[in-house]
Amino acid sequence: MKKGLFGLTEVRDGRFFCLAFHSRFGRILDLVLILATLFASCSKAGKKTELTVLAAASLTDVCAEIKDLYQKENPNVELFFSFGGSGALQAQIEAGAPCDVFVSAAKKQMDALVQKNLMESGFVTNLLQNQVVLILPKASAQKISSFEELASPAVKLIAVGEPQSVPVGQYAKAVCESLGIWASVSAKANFASDVRTALSWVEEEACDCGIVYATDAASSQKVRVAAYAPEGLCPPVIYPIGIIAASEHKDAARAFADFLHSEKAAAVFKKAGFKMADK
Repeated sequence: MKKGLFGLTEVRDGRFFCLAFHSRFGRILDLVLILATLFASCSKAGKKTELTVLAAASLTDVCAEIKDLYQKENPNVELFFSFGGSGALQAQIEAGAPCDVFVSAAKKQMDALVQKNLMESGFVTNLLQNQVVLILPKASAQKISSFEELASPAVKLIAVGEPQSVPVGQYAKAVCESLGIWASVSAKANFASDVRTALSWVEEEACDCGIVYATDAASSQKVRVAAYAPEGLCPPVIYPIGIIAASEHKDAARAFADFLHSEKAAAVFKKAGFKMADK
């Protein structure tokens, strides 16, 4: 006898050779299938849940810290953030963009999505509260100390969010309309696609001043706050959070939303200048 294929003993009788070959080959095939199953199970067990969060531009800085904190406590979840004007993010959701959580800088955009049944019913809550402020470049020689002074001829160009799609713009418009100066302000406004763009224009001294949130002003070393919007001149600056109805990871999305309401997350938000809102 001599060794043949796969180390099998070669026999003269073809029938016995076939039986021996298939017996050995079957065991090898079984082993391969077992290893493949184990590999697939391990791969599935080690796969992270990926959550996509659409968030207002004013949350850019604070969400970086929130992301690190949450992923450290939940290593099976990976967060992906997309920031922008709340109106633009609303349009993405309406267009069917794959995402799981939405945090808007105003209730207007969230309410519109709720009315279209694009948000998970019963899972929209108020998360944060902010303030509207008037800012100047840090080295500006302007003597502005109130919103009323935006109508002054000395002010040539004002950085303002676009009122139709950017919440800070709609708040700015409300404040100026209450003061009777919106016609003057809008005539010299440089409209931005989100609050961070408005902030950057003031930082770069491309505009004489700008209207942003208190948290945005606090995040920059290049601007100073000239005035806070008087209470009652615009609706409260509320940030609602909701779960996207089409999300494929609703349990994980709800867990993350719950975390944002927790004391740990609240400490991070408060350090950035936000207030927690009543649900």
